[in-house]
Amino acid sequence: MERIKIYQQHVQQLLSKYAQYKPAYGEIEVETIFDVERNHYQIVHIGWHQQRWIHTCIIHIDIKNDKIWIQWNATEADIASELVELGVPKKDIVLGFQPPFMRQFTSYAVS
Repeated sequence: MERIKIYQQHVQQLLSKYAQYKPAYGEIEVETIFDVERNHYQIVHIGWHQQRWIHTCIIHIDIKNDKIWIQWNATEADIASELVELGVPKKDIVLGFQPPFMRQFTSYAVS
């Protein structure tokens, strides 16, 4: 259970860092969503760009089965590497956006 608390802190720290970057266009708000009870974490962009409504998930991370699942990453950042730098073992990181059969070819967990 202590490991999950540490992972929650790492994920929140990482997403808080990325939430500081506001898009250069439109009237876009950057929201962090931290559901620590169910272990769902997201950065969402919401607002208007000219006549177009924007509502986009930028980063989505879950913690499940004692592992950090990177479900979506629409940035150029290597979030998995940053988690490793924070002390998370690669065996506890799943690239959820990768097809299950492809995960075996990464240096991270399969599931």
